[in-house]
Amino acid sequence: MSTNDVKAVADFLIADFEFEMQTTLRVIEAVPTAHLDYQPDPKAKDALGLVRHITLEDPWMLNSIADGQFTPPPDASDSCGIMSPADAIARYKQKLPAALDRVRGLTAEKLTANIDLLGLIQMPAINFLAMALKHSVHHRGQLSTYLRPMGGKNPSIYGPTADTAPVTASSRA
Repeated sequence: MSTNDVKAVADFLIADFEFEMQTTLRVIEAVPTAHLDYQPDPKAKDALGLVRHITLEDPWMLNSIADGQFTPPPDASDSCGIMSPADAIARYKQKLPAALDRVRGLTAEKLTANIDLLGLIQMPAINFLAMALKHSVHHRGQLSTYLRPMGGKNPSIYGPTADTAPVTASSRA
């Protein structure tokens, strides 16, 4: 990839992450605080654990890309200070844009440099940027499936949901 190509791809992915961030915030905001212990399966994270995972790992992945190296993931226990969706939203709004700005400032050389993800995967930083976006959307999708069983409503993600659109005869089918 040329220098211009890699920067164009990075700019596209960063803009896409900024767009997806708004949807992620809507999903986190829709989490009912009375049921943060909801867990659909013993192997799954509970709702608060998933909210923390998204809130902490999205900026961690982006900052690791900007640093050119991954450190161990953040601690998502009670000691992280995220005890509610409101805490998560405030933290996400504070940390994610700054992390995206750091990645935005990377040179084409830094974006094409290989990074090691804790001995598990080695690939160019630009590939990790794409992975960070997919990781965020994946976990947001998990969280959105928790909402109705928790007594919440699904916000618009890529268009109206049964919870946001007016009910019509054709939407009941």
